[in-house]
Amino acid sequence: MQSGAIRPIPNMLPRKLFTSDHEAFRETVRKFYEKEVVPNIEKYEQQQHVDRDLWNKAGELGLLCTTMPEEYGGSGVDRLYSMILIEEQAYAMDSSTGFSLHSDIVANYINNFGNDAQKQQWLPKMATGEAVTAIAMTEPGTGSDLQAVRTTAVLDGDEYVINGSKIFITNGYLCDMAIVVCKTGNNEKGSANLSLIIVEADRAGFSKGKPLNKIGMKGQDTCELFFDDVRVPKANLLGMEGMGFMMLMKELAWERMLVAIICQAGAEAAFAHTVQYTKDRKAFGKAIGTFQNTRFKLAELRTEIDFCRTYLDRCMELQLEENLGVDAAAAAKYKISDMFSKVVDECLQLHGGYGYMLEYPIARAYIDNRANRIYAGTNEIMKELISRTL
Repeated sequence: MQSGAIRPIPNMLPRKLFTSDHEAFRETVRKFYEKEVVPNIEKYEQQQHVDRDLWNKAGELGLLCTTMPEEYGGSGVDRLYSMILIEEQAYAMDSSTGFSLHSDIVANYINNFGNDAQKQQWLPKMATGEAVTAIAMTEPGTGSDLQAVRTTAVLDGDEYVINGSKIFITNGYLCDMAIVVCKTGNNEKGSANLSLIIVEADRAGFSKGKPLNKIGMKGQDTCELFFDDVRVPKANLLGMEGMGFMMLMKELAWERMLVAIICQAGAEAAFAHTVQYTKDRKAFGKAIGTFQNTRFKLAELRTEIDFCRTYLDRCMELQLEENLGVDAAAAAKYKISDMFSKVVDECLQLHGGYGYMLEYPIARAYIDNRANRIYAGTNEIMKELISRTL
């Protein structure tokens, strides 16, 4: 049986994105996952969330909110550091930690759209792990249709009164704060009245459901959130009222890149495990990796993985230049998550019966991967976004 993190097989075309500083950071992240996460994955899956103190340990090592400005507790580094964090999580074949949503989505909303008081209040605590955060968009019955949001925030004097519910919320069970997508104003349908409001978890009327019983990613904290006359001060409004949809659209491209990154690295990890397995596993007196069918299948997968890696790294270059288009990000999310599904399915097949056993990382990768084609916008929505540019 294979377990733990594995190093990916070097790409046929060497990567050129990272400096020695990036690689030193990668080593720190790798050791963190090997020491703190991999030995506890089964425990996290049983309790359906990571231990709360894991967030504090990550914060102590500077693994949270790294791209945030130093004045707000971050390291002020580029998004390649985020890429490294996600890749090392995937190489560890871990789907439990919700660090990227906290550090690269929630933190970005606050840093890009919040005022100085909101930044000072939340970003330093997020960087240390003192505060765990979530973003509450999806609702029962709305799926990818953000314009159909029904959660309302009605202004009453100097407070918003929030009513509604959210579902499939990553980090929801442990969160100390959630950015909630609400309808404000006259509550008309459409995007014109969407707003983002910061809601602390200890507010009266804010409650959490039990962690949702998913088919995969069982260790990741995912739950429902409920808002029953939750009162928050008007100062908790993020940005301007009615600008929520615009803010969401601005950040969703990066969120889709995050999914593409974890799928790419996940495919590389699954492939590396499978190559090693085919070298170790014997049938008919020799390693199954020597059979032509195995060698050809691995060659096909290797080629698809490397082609997607080249596209993804180019997207990251454009992201660093702030020139990445919504359509390119959508294509990365759609194509690479589809590729990961194909790779992990073929790799499980090469494991034979053992691939169906959860003791083997390939089995966990198989069931954990499926959500990647759904969240951050389904792949069908990605195709719609791409088609609009034609």
